[in-house]
Amino acid sequence: MKKATLGIFLAATTVIAGCGSGGDELDPLVIGGKPWTEQYILPYILGEYIEANSDYTVEYEDGLGEVSILTPALEKGDIDMYVEYTGTGMKDVLKEESVPGQTSEEVLEIVRAGYEETLGATWLEPLGFENGYTLAYSKDSGYDAETYSDLAEISKSEDMSFGAPHPFYERKGDGFDDLVTTYPFEFAATESFDPAIMYEAVKSGEVDVIPAFTTDSRIGLFDLATTEDDLSFFPKYDAAPVVRLETLEEYPELKEVLNGLAGKISEEEMLAMNSRVDVDQEVASDVAREFLIEKGLIEE
Repeated sequence: MKKATLGIFLAATTVIAGCGSGGDELDPLVIGGKPWTEQYILPYILGEYIEANSDYTVEYEDGLGEVSILTPALEKGDIDMYVEYTGTGMKDVLKEESVPGQTSEEVLEIVRAGYEETLGATWLEPLGFENGYTLAYSKDSGYDAETYSDLAEISKSEDMSFGAPHPFYERKGDGFDDLVTTYPFEFAATESFDPAIMYEAVKSGEVDVIPAFTTDSRIGLFDLATTEDDLSFFPKYDAAPVVRLETLEEYPELKEVLNGLAGKISEEEMLAMNSRVDVDQEVASDVAREFLIEKGLIEE
């Protein structure tokens, strides 16, 4: 009788101990992303790197939504992190006005302080590339412009049209009205396009100039020429991980691990990865892992 009682006691103790050790295990980190090529790649770059350099595990919510979806998801803890762009954080989330000529460091300082104060999140060190704006035109157009100022001069003598997504015409500080105030453009016409269509529109000659994104593979796919923002009109759009402050407390090694990716992705490398997915039809997660291996950031 005593042996049976002891056996039951030991079995119960084992179950309780097992439950306690399981409860101490950390949940997987949840990484979100936006629903377009670059943002399908970046969550896997973060995730593969985290798992290779820590004991943490990762789950993905890639393609979850745009900034209007990801920001509340971050606040509520539905996701732990995602890659955002500093200019987007400043303009679209914090509603701060940009100032021409602001440096990457100044913009990062603004968004880091603003997110910590209002959203319970912070910005870690930038990944090394900027996905900002460039004014692009077809190489078949006959234009010879290297800067926005060059294009503005050409617009005074050419029947030049401009095409952009509708929200670009409504933006304050870095939208169309302020663009043509900063640079003396004289566009003969303006058109509104879905972002997915405007690249085809400029290639086909439906419009002459568009505000393209610097790491978009369609620049190469449609053989477009890009120009330099020589008066620093647009804010900086440096890519960096945005992480919940509670997550950094719960996963104490995470900040140091993720900052190991700081400066590791150049604009050319991000553009090449995007092209492999868009043009070569490779899988985003495979492209991300192969990039990390080729850079020596994780082992095969």
